[in-house]
Amino acid sequence: MNDTGERSALFREAGLQVFERGWLSSNNVLFTSAEAAYESVLVDTGYASHAAQTVALVRHALGGVRQLDRVVNTHLHSDHCGGNHALQRTFGCAIDVPAGEAAKVDAWDESALTYAATGQICPRFRRTGSVRAGDELKLATMTWQVLAAPGHDPESVVLFQPDLCLLVSADALWANGFGVVFPELVGEPGFDDVQRTLQLLASLPVRCVIPGHGAPFDDYEAALERAFKRLRGFAADPAKHARHAAKVLIKFRMLEIQSCALDELDGWLTSTAYLELARSRYFPATDPSAWHCDLLTDLVTAGALTFDGSLLRNV
Repeated sequence: MNDTGERSALFREAGLQVFERGWLSSNNVLFTSAEAAYESVLVDTGYASHAAQTVALVRHALGGVRQLDRVVNTHLHSDHCGGNHALQRTFGCAIDVPAGEAAKVDAWDESALTYAATGQICPRFRRTGSVRAGDELKLATMTWQVLAAPGHDPESVVLFQPDLCLLVSADALWANGFGVVFPELVGEPGFDDVQRTLQLLASLPVRCVIPGHGAPFDDYEAALERAFKRLRGFAADPAKHARHAAKVLIKFRMLEIQSCALDELDGWLTSTAYLELARSRYFPATDPSAWHCDLLTDLVTAGALTFDGSLLRNV
């Protein structure tokens, strides 16, 4: 694919629009058709603090002519489903989640859904259906395949359109890697799942990727090569991955709140289970306070945060 015009034409043929969001929210993909017989469907909905913006983007794209009929979530991390509640309240839309998460949503088990463990929020929503690997979804006028993509999240799926060779990759593949492999933080194998997912993706004839974060991209083979290289590095040094994951969680928090006193953030760090799990598993000899200080120092040194002696601020 040579230019953005060609990509835009491909997206029009697929009946989709991409809402590229900031890093606090996942990208959203809206499928619509001029034919009333086809549902309007949004894939992934961003983070809760951006929910009003998500509703506004969808409302504007639909032109006030029709409603949003359905949400499909690739996985249930808070940055991919945090807008579900607001969209369902506004449009009354159906919501489909990965089948392995359905019971957790029905019971609204925030521990099993990992919102408590990550120190993040997701307003409760009502799921009306589920999707699983092997399903086919009618999105706009085209049929998309649902493929299992465990690793970043055990229940994650991706969507592939074989005629147009389009891939909605969620956090299984980005232009420069993939999402944190959260199972590894709690002592469950995840790197092998990432390997299998990347191998599956490598078998697909993909022209363009719509990732969970960042701009759509076309250099598919190069992106896969970068992802495999990143995976090899993490698998060879799981402690490096754990440290990376901890800093990602902290940066996410600071993106959400923008600034806070050091004591306030330290309280959040102490209460966020994934951070303590990562420390106790990979850095057991390190005192929690020293671990927190070390992580924050790294983030300040990298220019991701600033600290003026009283307040930490997101950059």
